[in-house]
Amino acid sequence: MDDDDDDVPQLSPHTLAALQEFYLEQQQREGMKTSQGFNQYSVGSIEEDWQLSQFWYSDETASCLANEAVAAAGKDGKIACISAPSVYQKLKEQDGKDFSVCILEYDRRFSVYGEEFVFYDYNNPLNLPENLLPHSFDIVVADPPYLSEECLQKTAETIKYLTKGKILLCTGAIMEEQAAKHLGVKICKFVPRHSRNLANEFRCYVNYASGLD
Repeated sequence: MDDDDDDVPQLSPHTLAALQEFYLEQQQREGMKTSQGFNQYSVGSIEEDWQLSQFWYSDETASCLANEAVAAAGKDGKIACISAPSVYQKLKEQDGKDFSVCILEYDRRFSVYGEEFVFYDYNNPLNLPENLLPHSFDIVVADPPYLSEECLQKTAETIKYLTKGKILLCTGAIMEEQAAKHLGVKICKFVPRHSRNLANEFRCYVNYASGLD
């Protein structure tokens, strides 16, 4: 027997059991989510990752924004969701036949949604696949991950590249001036809510006559 084995830290049976239980729960949450009867498009089916500044909308807010996007896009409209997976999930729950939607997202867990998933890093705002043609979406819904002008400005490049004109932006109330500067959007009366209370007040901004006022 090698004496070096004595130097390897050993977990107590209790700690090992707790770890195994933790990993089992993780597998059940992530790996088993495609099992029969599970709605993979429900808000929260993929858990928030706070390290990626992810905070999901409340169910009511996600529904309201999804309905607004459908109305704004019109029949057979095309909708792009940038860093707004809750809205994408609500759109997919509608099983819409009168619109199409894609999700641009940094978090590759959302690749479970197949061809509608597009990997997106706001640091490279125009590094997009060839099939995302300029000005090809009737509306772009975006929720930049960080409350900084740099993040908003770069995300705005993507938004302006993709949209035919209509923009629905969700970001902090403190970003109102920058949102107007970079996207020409105005604040709405509707106040979005998150499933967890955030310290920063959030608002919606649009550049068209919306149902959010």
